[in-house]
Amino acid sequence: METGLYVSLSSQIALDRRLTTLADNVANANTVGFRATEIKFNDVVANNGKARIAFVDQGNEYLSTRNGGMTETNGPLDFAIKGEAWFAVQTPLGQTLTRDGRFTLTENGDLVTLNGYPVLDAGGAPIQIDANAGPIKLSADGQLNQNGQPVAALGLFAADLSAGFARAGNSGIIPTLAPEPVVDRIDVGVAQGFVEESNVNPISEMTQLITVTRAFESINSLLQQSESSIDNAIKTLGGSR
Repeated sequence: METGLYVSLSSQIALDRRLTTLADNVANANTVGFRATEIKFNDVVANNGKARIAFVDQGNEYLSTRNGGMTETNGPLDFAIKGEAWFAVQTPLGQTLTRDGRFTLTENGDLVTLNGYPVLDAGGAPIQIDANAGPIKLSADGQLNQNGQPVAALGLFAADLSAGFARAGNSGIIPTLAPEPVVDRIDVGVAQGFVEESNVNPISEMTQLITVTRAFESINSLLQQSESSIDNAIKTLGGSR
């Protein structure tokens, strides 16, 4: 009987974690550059004498690799990545990756995010541009040009998230493994005058949220019934002595 309680409890822990990620996805359905968090669950099998008992593990988080829709803004410093890559920005937490390409220039010519964090080039250095040197034009490979001459280049990075990652702000991530600059990849590029929307499908996420919530409530009801059965058994056995 106690084994059933432990299995149910492991399921609740897993469902609670999934509820948290689903709620976060729904909350960021309109966040530029946000990528949804998914969780892969596995069975954890334990031997109990002759019996093999399957528990639910807490799951491994991973990011959905679906690209979000691209919205045209015509902003000269709005950029959207095509393909699997990230921009890099310097934040108080260290180098952070993001798909949010809404940038601006400071009075000193520093290319920064809306939060004022420096945007980095492929070498990890902050990008500086002379705002008075003419309109900024972007090449598909991320090169920034003024008057037909290259003046800087947006850093595009590939991230291996298999070892884990941490969220940083709404759309930023900090991978456990250091990201690598993207070089000479025809499947990755940047578009000027566009931003990438969140890749969250609100209808799908809400449907999953309702389903997981109902499953959580169902298991909670079973736990309460099991606890009541144990209490009654103890009372019965105790009264028979």
